[in-house]
Amino acid sequence: MIKQRTALIAMLAMPLATQAFAQEGVGAGNATAAKLASASPLVRSAHAQLLLHARTIGDERVRRETLDALGNPQTCVRHRAGVKAETKTRILQQLLDAGLYTEADAAKFPGGALAGIFPPVGRDGSACPELPQPFLSAPGSTFGGHHSYPGGLSVHEHLNELNDLHLASAYRQNYGHSGFSGLPEVALLAPSAKRSEVFIDQDVIVAAPLWHDWAKPIVMQWNADGSEFPEFNFGGNGTTDSWGAAGDSRTGAHHILGVAETMKRDLPPELVIAQASAHSTPTSGNEYKVVNWLRAAAIIAGIDPVAEGYLERDAKNQLRLPALRALGEVDLTAAGQTNFLVEFPLHNISDSDFSCSGPSVSAVQTLLQNLAAHYGYDPADVATYNNRYRNVALSYSSAERLLMVYSHGGLAAVRAELDKLRARKLL
Repeated sequence: MIKQRTALIAMLAMPLATQAFAQEGVGAGNATAAKLASASPLVRSAHAQLLLHARTIGDERVRRETLDALGNPQTCVRHRAGVKAETKTRILQQLLDAGLYTEADAAKFPGGALAGIFPPVGRDGSACPELPQPFLSAPGSTFGGHHSYPGGLSVHEHLNELNDLHLASAYRQNYGHSGFSGLPEVALLAPSAKRSEVFIDQDVIVAAPLWHDWAKPIVMQWNADGSEFPEFNFGGNGTTDSWGAAGDSRTGAHHILGVAETMKRDLPPELVIAQASAHSTPTSGNEYKVVNWLRAAAIIAGIDPVAEGYLERDAKNQLRLPALRALGEVDLTAAGQTNFLVEFPLHNISDSDFSCSGPSVSAVQTLLQNLAAHYGYDPADVATYNNRYRNVALSYSSAERLLMVYSHGGLAAVRAELDKLRARKLL
């Protein structure tokens, strides 16, 4: 069984590891990052595990679209299909008119809103645009942020996937079991999704973390010197985003573009809204943020979010989250409440690893600089330092592992980890 599982992981990872992805004019460092990520056992195994999780999705259409998005090297970027220059201009104007970005924010970003919301893709404007780099090679965040190394996206998403699965399991164990008295009590073991007395949609739990960061291969492309393109923040004007009141719903472009993609693929509202809740749960006064991200994504996808069931209008004609499942039996919005499913905040919590992994990168970058001379690298030689030392160390070992090793064994323990890479002629 172990040999079969190992063979399956290798088979699932192979297409992305062997595919040639370099495209002229699209991310000068993408090909270098793809080569590094595809050689890392950490990255390859994380990506293979994502595909294994995707195969457990029960809904055939959601399973098919998710596997295509994560595992097909030629997957179509649906929200960019047939989007010519004039369409981009129209969408940007719609977003601006809707208060979902500002000209002032756009002016600060290299290339403006056009570059931030429509990063370069392969076969741009065609019926089937392609990712500019494989999913496998994308980082988990902007350069210097969490998982910001080739392949960091797969490592990040796998941890988020485990988080969401464990959270759902914990909720079932805590709230979904009755004892011999017939009354609720905490179960000794977590009931399965099928045996729990409360319904938490396992397909949403599995699929939301897989889809949330899907657009990072588009937004977070690699420069020739081993750093990354910047990311544009939009989805609000930053001042009056809470239905005209004070609020700031701006967020990273990858978040909104990923939601646009699931909308374009016609995935169900429960999943899409859970996906959109990753950066903020719609509870505790933050519903407006998720609503604005859904609005922005719908404009980019070219769909009516109300007609498609992603939003609804309340008695004040304000766009709100829809009453899904049985939530519509009582009008919660009339009582000043929010329509939400438990899957929404669970997904939000599952995405909180950045509070540890982000600082881990910052700290480990300092450690790597401290050890650079020992391995023959000069931080001033940025391209060589990033491509042959910093990115290699992080893609193979991860900042989180190196920080934990350092906290227990000091700098000597970090050197021992890096010596493993040098022994294999990777550094």
